[in-house]
Amino acid sequence: MGKLILVEHLTLDGVMQAPGRVDEDVRDGFAHGGWAVPGNDEVMASVLGKDMGVALLFGRRTYEDFHGFWPHQDDNPFTDVLNRARKYVVSTTLREAPWENSVLLRDVGDVEGIEEGLTVLGSGVLARELMRRGLVDEWLLMVHPLVLGTGRRLFDGVEAGLRLVESVVTTTGVVIATYRGREEA
Repeated sequence: MGKLILVEHLTLDGVMQAPGRVDEDVRDGFAHGGWAVPGNDEVMASVLGKDMGVALLFGRRTYEDFHGFWPHQDDNPFTDVLNRARKYVVSTTLREAPWENSVLLRDVGDVEGIEEGLTVLGSGVLARELMRRGLVDEWLLMVHPLVLGTGRRLFDGVEAGLRLVESVVTTTGVVIATYRGREEA
């Protein structure tokens, strides 16, 4: 299996739900969608651009959300990168993966057979399962200076000993921290 990196926006209290848009994920009455947008800047774009050359791995919900949004963003430099990238989606309910260069996986265990490096964007349910199975090599966490008090959290039901290997602070106060497992050298 290739290197697997989780890329996640988090609040100080660990919320990862709906960072990009108001209507992105309103499950459980979540009313704070779009909370990460004010934290975007050139520093963050540069850091995120480094890992965009690998294949992407999504859970069903995030895959459908990205597919419904990104192919239609003609004025954004990430659009072409996302469209061209190989995309894997883990789902037991999807019948097909219609976004170009997409591969449908029926089980999380199928990820272990993928030789290329993978970057997981969002996909909280999938991310937690990958962590439980010990399949995550690196966490790229963008911690926004914000506390929401409610919302789905990345580490719910997961134990992880992490070691900080790199960090940078953006012009908006977001701490971008790269972690690896504590036992990795």
